[in-house]
Amino acid sequence: MSSVDVVEAPAAVHESSARTRLTEALRHPAALWAAPALIYLFVRQVGLFVLQLVVDYQNQLRGGGNTASGELKSWDGEWFLGIAAGGYNDVPARLTDAAGRRSAETPLAFFPGYPALIRWVDGLPGVTVEGAAFAVSVISGLFCVYGLFVLGRSVLGGSSKAGLIFVTLFSASPMAVVLSMTYSEATFCAFAAWALVGVVRKRWILAGVCCAAAGLVRPTAAALIAAVVLAALVAVIADRRDWRAWVGALVAPLGLLSYLGWVAIRTGDLAGWFGVQQRGWGSKFDGGAATLEFTLKHLGNPQSELETGTVWLLIVAILLVVWAFRRRLEWPLIVYGLGVLIMDIGSNGLMNSKARLLLPAFTLLIPVALALAKRRMSTLLTLLGFATLLSAWFGAYALAVWQYAI
Repeated sequence: MSSVDVVEAPAAVHESSARTRLTEALRHPAALWAAPALIYLFVRQVGLFVLQLVVDYQNQLRGGGNTASGELKSWDGEWFLGIAAGGYNDVPARLTDAAGRRSAETPLAFFPGYPALIRWVDGLPGVTVEGAAFAVSVISGLFCVYGLFVLGRSVLGGSSKAGLIFVTLFSASPMAVVLSMTYSEATFCAFAAWALVGVVRKRWILAGVCCAAAGLVRPTAAALIAAVVLAALVAVIADRRDWRAWVGALVAPLGLLSYLGWVAIRTGDLAGWFGVQQRGWGSKFDGGAATLEFTLKHLGNPQSELETGTVWLLIVAILLVVWAFRRRLEWPLIVYGLGVLIMDIGSNGLMNSKARLLLPAFTLLIPVALALAKRRMSTLLTLLGFATLLSAWFGAYALAVWQYAI
């Protein structure tokens, strides 16, 4: 036996022993079902710890008095808090659109689902609006990762290990910091995850109800509706007696259509919400022309870490779509992820928000999770640890260093 064999043998034994211990631990139902929550809370806590460090450093550098909690309530977070506290008619006057203007229709750009949940929690004794908002985000994040865990176990080739890796990748997404903010992403992703669980497991009532709820939280629900309705219609074609699929397909778009209809009546314009977005934030669907211009500009002449990082994240997302097709991921999951990506790339809205708007496209991470589930434990922990630190830095930079809206 060579000296190399002598060195490598103990390492291989240790690797096998560690994998065996982990497998045995996860076989216990309590440990297995506690793992998604523990992973999510740990990864997000790392992100918040790094955010606090960066905020403190920026205060020393610039002489400011910012706080991590203040950063977590910034930008759109202030709008959601204002709507939760006073409704659409009594949002603080200091809040304006991207052009610095404010009218009665401006708050209508923000969907009501997340503020409504905040208001319900705020009704509990001793709970402030801010505390309620953070609580809703945390609870939503936990519901989301359990949905992702089930999804990771349910897809073709899935397993508990793949589900936990999927949870970690989502928790450590580049802009996962918004999951800890007073933003609506965590709540939307929670409903989307369970709607897709319903699709994969053919529980159409679950899929339809969760999809309808997501439609009251974010316009990104359009991609979810496409996935749920198409999958339900395929089920109906296969078995026209499947009344649950009919119900799921009919219920799925109700949330989004209800809010868009209400805004249309409120503004007296059939394209009410879209008009509010375009007038206030210059946001409309241009087929990706503005995104392409932004991409070419920043690839040729990088100007900031956030903008350059956003460009590369969009490119990686496109590659993940290709991988999902090659991996033959369940087609409704591809439809959803591709739909989110198309809505993000195809909009000419704030370019700095595109990294955040990619977060709901979590189904594109499933092929990555399935591939990593086959790797050695040391490789897996190294990659996931790196992703966690990179996410923490990117989120902290976006909030504490970058001076514009995300």
